[in-house]
Amino acid sequence: YTVTVYSIQYSTVVVTMPKSKKDKSVSLTKTKKKGRKEKTALVGRVREYADLYSSVYILSVDNMRNAKLKDVRELWKHSRFVFAKNRVISVALGGTKQSEYKTNFHLISKQLKGDVGLLFTSETREYVLGWFREFRQPDFARSGDVAARTVSIEEGPLTQFPFSMEPQLRLLGMPTKLKKGVINLETSHEICSDGDVLTPEQARLLKLFDITMVDFVITVKAVWDDNKFTILERESSDEDITETVE
Repeated sequence: YTVTVYSIQYSTVVVTMPKSKKDKSVSLTKTKKKGRKEKTALVGRVREYADLYSSVYILSVDNMRNAKLKDVRELWKHSRFVFAKNRVISVALGGTKQSEYKTNFHLISKQLKGDVGLLFTSETREYVLGWFREFRQPDFARSGDVAARTVSIEEGPLTQFPFSMEPQLRLLGMPTKLKKGVINLETSHEICSDGDVLTPEQARLLKLFDITMVDFVITVKAVWDDNKFTILERESSDEDITETVE
């Protein structure tokens, strides 16, 4: 008898799936190098500003808002603001008398605590102090802020809002209903009381009703000019008490 052998060949198909962007590995070395590069660039900018301008002011900001700070930068195009990590700025200025970039710069470094920044300018001290003393921009309070006053909304139609916002207002705690396509407040509603620590819902309602409760304020804490460092403290009389270190 005859035996017939059949040879069957199999081909292998490899399917390659596209890589997810999430699978991309990030080199920690590259990240560290980028961080060092940015810090080095900041140190260079601070020293460049120190050479260009005749005075340096330490500023503190209440109720920081990036958009409003951007507006201030626009008004002070002739000068330069630096808001960054205090430690890096201290490296640029010098933290000791031996390492300071200019005379008494180490005294500036010692005062860089908390949320502060620097203003480099050639404007007169009188102009700088006067400008920031008068500068004040109202803004909306945020969750965690303390209510400056009691705010209540009287019952009745809320014609400033489109009907589609009724569910949102109700979710925020307001007793509202739609009547003939108009949002109505069934009973008067107190959004917040004076001294309340605002919740996210309260802060949202205050913004919806266009009620500002905080001020974006920049305070001048100290100044360096003519190689002298002066700490400024403002009292209720708005007079400046100075302590100068030469």
